[in-house]
Amino acid sequence: MKRASTAALVLLALVGCRAETAAKAETKPELYVLTSLPLLFDEGFGLEPAKGEAAAFLRDHYRLKPIDLPSQLPKGGVLLAAQPRALPAEELVALDLWVRGGGKMVLLADPLLEWPSKRPLGDRLRPPVGFADTGLLARWGLRLDAPDERGLKVMGYDDFELVYVSPGRLVKIGGACVVERDGIAATCRLGKGQATIVADADLLDVDSIERQLGRRIDNVGPISIQLDLLTGKAPT
Repeated sequence: MKRASTAALVLLALVGCRAETAAKAETKPELYVLTSLPLLFDEGFGLEPAKGEAAAFLRDHYRLKPIDLPSQLPKGGVLLAAQPRALPAEELVALDLWVRGGGKMVLLADPLLEWPSKRPLGDRLRPPVGFADTGLLARWGLRLDAPDERGLKVMGYDDFELVYVSPGRLVKIGGACVVERDGIAATCRLGKGQATIVADADLLDVDSIERQLGRRIDNVGPISIQLDLLTGKAPT
């Protein structure tokens, strides 16, 4: 009888633990992710979770929903697009219409990506060295220029110290976007939606930057604050 009671208590504890875990997962805001970078899965042939500080942070704070194409996005969702691969024209149109219809996104568009990859040159799954802009930014009134010089660039951002890697420069050529941080970032109000563009994706390669600097940094913090504001989650 005592053994049966103990087993029942263990079972109840397990059920309660799983329910608590599920409840915590449900409290995380949904974040759709469109990326060529190893932020969701490792670059191996399996489905091993991506390693690194940025990948772990995203898993811990959001319910990640990977997508391959903007046409898969639900109305009014929040998207992190980090150095996405080249998209066909109809998908660029779909992304533009999605934002204007109420979608919100953070786009990391790097004109000179230095994130190391295990994939060989020519592999279609290897992250593109330059952001494949085929007219999207111009439609929003922006131009993305290559960096004048390569290397780390340290800049303050509110209470954070952001470290960029050979960041590009966004130039306003029309529209209603507001360019900030010496051209590294821009915020665009488009119809009912909003897009924040950052001219660097390497900033999420936190581990490599820390090895170069020999100290800890918090590059994920400012991106997280922006995503939290878009998802309606209180910044943590």
